[in-house]
Amino acid sequence: MVDLSGQKVELSAGATAWLPCHISTDSIGQGTNIGALSHIGRNVTIGQSCRIQGTVYIADGCSVGDEVFIGPGAVLTNDRYPPSNGKWRPVIVENHSIIGANATIVAGVKLHTGCIIAAGAVVICDIPANEVWGGNPAKHLMMRDEYESRRDNHE
Repeated sequence: MVDLSGQKVELSAGATAWLPCHISTDSIGQGTNIGALSHIGRNVTIGQSCRIQGTVYIADGCSVGDEVFIGPGAVLTNDRYPPSNGKWRPVIVENHSIIGANATIVAGVKLHTGCIIAAGAVVICDIPANEVWGGNPAKHLMMRDEYESRRDNHE
């Protein structure tokens, strides 16, 4: 048996994935990086320049836009009432969004452009553009510009 830990697989258009990970028949955009131990289900679309950290789970049929960051251990589901025998409702993540570590995005949710999900959040509803949400269940915390101001000032 060959140990593949720490090696990386070159995907098309400059994308990389660190082994071991599971990637099905998907579309992975240019410059996207997928961390070790991640599971990318069937018919998933991932845009360009995304950073998907280790141990992320993206269920079959989900869609991730361009320049999205997904923190370690995050889960994007597709089955709100399992097992639903293929009646899936994939998650849609639009461009420039951020999903924190260990966040769970429940089936059928849409994260609109530029939204931010805090670490550990459980998202059960659509999130408007440029809003920051956190908690279980997730609730609105602030707007993205306030988040970026706090980040820039290390608050």
